[in-house]
Amino acid sequence: MHPAPGPAADTIAVTGVEFGWGSSGKLSALLAALRERSERPLRFVGLGSGLGRPLLAGQGIERWYDLPAGDGPARAAVAEFVRDERVRAALVVLDGAAATALEGAGVPTVFVDSLPFLWTEGDRDALPLEVSAYCAQRCVELPDASREVLGSVRELRWVEAVVGSAGPVPAHPRRSGPRPGGRALVNLGGLRAPELADWTRYPRIVVPAVLAALAAYGAHEVHVAGNLPREVVERLAAGMFHVKPVAGGRMTVTAGALPHGEFLARLAECEVLLTSPGLTTLLEAGSLGVATVCLPPQNLSQIFNGRFHSRAVGADVRVVWPSTVLSEETVMALRSDGEDAALRVVYDGIAAASHDGTPHTAGGAPVPHRAPEAVGPRPEVLAAVRDGVLAALRTAERGADWGGLARVTGTGGAAQVADVVLAILARTPTPA
Repeated sequence: MHPAPGPAADTIAVTGVEFGWGSSGKLSALLAALRERSERPLRFVGLGSGLGRPLLAGQGIERWYDLPAGDGPARAAVAEFVRDERVRAALVVLDGAAATALEGAGVPTVFVDSLPFLWTEGDRDALPLEVSAYCAQRCVELPDASREVLGSVRELRWVEAVVGSAGPVPAHPRRSGPRPGGRALVNLGGLRAPELADWTRYPRIVVPAVLAALAAYGAHEVHVAGNLPREVVERLAAGMFHVKPVAGGRMTVTAGALPHGEFLARLAECEVLLTSPGLTTLLEAGSLGVATVCLPPQNLSQIFNGRFHSRAVGADVRVVWPSTVLSEETVMALRSDGEDAALRVVYDGIAAASHDGTPHTAGGAPVPHRAPEAVGPRPEVLAAVRDGVLAALRTAERGADWGGLARVTGTGGAAQVADVVLAILARTPTPA
């Protein structure tokens, strides 16, 4: 462990769930809000969140600690971390186990739940119902099953959506859609979900289909962002997915992960966003009024998010998987057994569509990547996704209320959660 900090700074432990980049985007917004609103100097130390560290590189987290595998060793490591770093409060996004461990180590913990609509009785044991503050993000709809689970939370606070510094939702709804010849941003988050044997399966199908659709539509510039594995990014940058633009046109494709601030800047400049429907990205786009197409879902929450988004903006700009890949209704019916049961159907459907017969998990641990060109997506699936994206782009062209989702949820959640954390710090004794 490192030497303890000086007494002038209040130390806050931060962590986000290892499931895509949404939790890291929220942490980025929350850290900025904490610094802006605190009258005392703050110091941040991180636990886990290996996936999201690049996204948080500009947020001044002093150091990161990896946690050992296994509940017992992890709890012991958290207790040692809390003592040696003199942690006074913790901020956790969606990682229930980490929140429980930190609270159990005597640290008042604020848990941010951006997916309260997802939970059923099957998820109850994974939720930190006894933390010092449980901040649930406002949503379009809260099913009865979720309402019953949240009714067990000891200190429930409803907050507006936690989004980055994209700014307030425009007062006058931006309705214009994309046009051929414009600039598109493609975003694939959530790829490295826990226990996925090969997280390149989704981009192997979706990226070439999206680029083919954008070429047919007449896009001029495309950047592919998100937490794509390094080797996939390199092959994208080298022209791995070749597409033929429309006659007389030329489409430039670049690829690479973007720090959160740079992603928001690119988002503000693009004409259309095509994204796997992670909620944080949809809300950030909505806060800027950017035309958005939802790509096929990779997990259970993204089915909800895509439906919520299309309903809120008033246009069917959601691309769904063909029925040969998966049935969303089957997935939704299985969620009463917990999120994992529904996820298995989604993962197995995508694995089969990628023309890959291996199971979606490998004993709970990822297996080494095969080169994406070693296997190919089923041609009929690739064609169906391409046609779905092109149809959604043409629907988006007619315009929609692009800020609709962000207006339903609000966008002031970062400040609201920051105030909860600062209130806890104000009443928590400084460690000896």
